Amino acid sequence: MGGVNPAGRTSGHQAFRRTVLDTLPDDDQARTLLGLAAMMRLASVGNDGSWHDAEGNALDATEIVALTRQQVLDHTLVRRIEDPRFNEAGLPANRRANLALDAPLTFRIRRRQLPEALPPTWQVSELDRQTLEVTVPAGEMEVMLPERRPAQVRAAGQLPTGFEPSQLYRSVHHPRGLSMAIFAASDCLGDSGLEWDSLRDRLDPDEVAVYAGNSIGQLDDEGWGGLLKSFVSGNRATSKQMPLGYGQMPADFLNAYVLGSVGGTGAALGACASFLYNLRLGVDDIQAGRRRVVMVGTADAPVTPEIIEGFRAMGALADDDSLKALDALSLLTDADYQRACRPFARNCGFTIAESSQFVMLMDDSLAMEVGAEILGSVPGVFVNADGWKRSISAPGIGNYITLGKAASLVREMLGAEALRQRTFLHAHGTSTPKNRTTESHVFDLVARAYGITAWPVVAVKAFVGHSQGSAAGDQIASALGSFAHGLLPGIPTLDAVADDVHGERLRLSREAQPFDADAAFINAKGFGGNNATGVVLSPAVTERLLTARHGETAVAAWQARREATREAAAGYHRQADRGQFDARYRFGEGVLEGPELSMSDTELQIPGYARPVSLAVNNPYGRLSDAD
Repeated sequence: MGGVNPAGRTSGHQAFRRTVLDTLPDDDQARTLLGLAAMMRLASVGNDGSWHDAEGNALDATEIVALTRQQVLDHTLVRRIEDPRFNEAGLPANRRANLALDAPLTFRIRRRQLPEALPPTWQVSELDRQTLEVTVPAGEMEVMLPERRPAQVRAAGQLPTGFEPSQLYRSVHHPRGLSMAIFAASDCLGDSGLEWDSLRDRLDPDEVAVYAGNSIGQLDDEGWGGLLKSFVSGNRATSKQMPLGYGQMPADFLNAYVLGSVGGTGAALGACASFLYNLRLGVDDIQAGRRRVVMVGTADAPVTPEIIEGFRAMGALADDDSLKALDALSLLTDADYQRACRPFARNCGFTIAESSQFVMLMDDSLAMEVGAEILGSVPGVFVNADGWKRSISAPGIGNYITLGKAASLVREMLGAEALRQRTFLHAHGTSTPKNRTTESHVFDLVARAYGITAWPVVAVKAFVGHSQGSAAGDQIASALGSFAHGLLPGIPTLDAVADDVHGERLRLSREAQPFDADAAFINAKGFGGNNATGVVLSPAVTERLLTARHGETAVAAWQARREATREAAAGYHRQADRGQFDARYRFGEGVLEGPELSMSDTELQIPGYARPVSLAVNNPYGRLSDAD
């Protein structure tokens, strides 16, 4: 797995450890804080291996942790938006106005700034080759007056301050989400401990797939955001904004610049359930035998004035006025913004966030063959719509089906006792009043149906906010961290469970709790009726299933091969913990356009790929004779 969100780097469970920091042993706390300090450029490691602070002063690791601890804590997770436009500077905007001119208005303007089509009453004279003088007659004149508007929403989940993924490779006007995708996929490859080109050479190139996207495309200035406002803002559209804005572009970037894959590709967009939609595509491909390795992921960067205003206008976000009213405050402090997201408590809306998350899926035989580290397994992802609705954004009934089927699968695989005692829920937990009621009712009804009396609930958005299509990726990364550390993050903003939460059979806690889990349910309830629930099994349970399927001898051989993989992954984690990232971005390498290929009626040979693409297909439809 790999990625980045407001809690930090995904690989090595760094981001997870940030969410349970106070529960960790001192050494793990120090390692987490030191790694984040390096990521945030608050500290660095010199060529001699010694640590230095941001001013270049040589300090030991303990001193770095003590020096930077509070800054790391204050500038990770949900917090006040750090973009100056959301604070003193104000959001740039224009206000339409009609000026009543009592007398003619004369002004000078550069020739290239004059509109091409002028009102017929304007009089223009040339002062020199560059400058014109314009006279507008008395009367009404429609204008746009520039202004700075105070932001009404000032809380968001932002990547750790100082970490800029676009600075890690040759990024040229890439939207932020795509730079995050490059980093997240590279982090995933590093975390795997496997050499990608060697892994790819074992396979038919068509046995690889990438399913990655996001929920709303790239809407910052480098993508569709800049394109759509180019005319009214007076800026030129660029040749990159249109193509780089597409929602499937994270998959396209991985194929073209990270993996060099010619296999399956695509993106399923399902609002807040998008990660699980793409995960289902990967799981289905592997179960059907179409692919053996699938990279699944999302990348969302929605912390922009326009996207935030859109959600605010819906009444979906926790804006400043609502937060003040919720706590009877006249002024919000930094500490209040850090508590903006409150799943299952008294709350007033979700907190938007940015994140990119990727996981590498393999079929079990290949994983054992290459000695892969198995962080968990995904036996199924269930997706259902809501049916008839009044409001397209309101929740409905589809989530009852998805979670009910997911629970049924776990009971079938692991037994009723494991379902009741050793599973936990990773709630969508958006921090809206509607979600706390509807999602908790889904949990309650399913718990009653399956005899569950105290189902632990995790709501990671309390830490990292709601990253839209990447939300379930944040949840899966956290669930894998829980398996590794035996801890369930608490909900620190849960001062008290709200009265309308159906919590009789749920275990909601402010503090992190030790828990020996066999499986986690990853739940998503997206706008428009996009419901999904994924099942993730723990590494221990997965190993038991592998033993039952392949035998103890095969499992022992896999464990022996896994040692080299673990050593390689540990080396990557050591470098990453020092803030030394090697983003994999191969622009213009190995480009093929067709004439280089050789083809028969059974296979296609591609230069640079060790194995040919088989052209054999499965035909389940029968065959007509030539005579027919």
